[in-house]
Amino acid sequence: MKFFIDTANLDQIREAQDLGVLDGVTTNPSLMAKEGISGKENVIKHYKAICDIVDGDVSAEVIATDYEGMIREGEELAALDSKIVVKIPMIKDGVKALKYFSSKGIKTNCTLVFSAGQALLAAKAGATYVSPFIGRLDDISFDGLELIEQIRLIYDNYQYDTQILAASVRHSMHILKCAEIGSDVMTGPLSAILALLKHPLTDSGLATFLADHAKANSGK
Repeated sequence: MKFFIDTANLDQIREAQDLGVLDGVTTNPSLMAKEGISGKENVIKHYKAICDIVDGDVSAEVIATDYEGMIREGEELAALDSKIVVKIPMIKDGVKALKYFSSKGIKTNCTLVFSAGQALLAAKAGATYVSPFIGRLDDISFDGLELIEQIRLIYDNYQYDTQILAASVRHSMHILKCAEIGSDVMTGPLSAILALLKHPLTDSGLATFLADHAKANSGK
């Protein structure tokens, strides 16, 4: 499973990249705003900075919600770097835009997906990635992981190439369950990735090893 980090924070992206397990980055307007990035020119510069850090795909979201606007913005974004994946919302004109970009060989990420039917449409339109938001579904008492299972089954039934990108991941158990189900990618905060490192027996075992080493080399 690929690990993407869901942020626009350059320091967190560098930390994840240095860890050696990062496969890509996802961003959105809210994450840009959180970092104080505003204005088209500054947003473009920020995307370029992200691409300079990571080796893998970087999802950059269009703001337009009409077909012509999404095509215009998407082509501008795709021209920035070969790593850019154009992030398109799951709406009617968005599906049309996915088909257009697919025909041009431009990678896409269909975002704001909350049902298997939406994921099926995205795959038929040729999306590179589809992003079901599991955390947001959990927030309204729907099982986000069940949606990943449904999409996995449908895609396997028909051998769709579209990759399932589990989005709105909140914690390490989300990551593990998505891995069990067979999600191709997960995207979440750095904290969720780092939480995979933690186990109390690892901590206590390391403390014992270090204490024993200190005793053995103390000359006593």
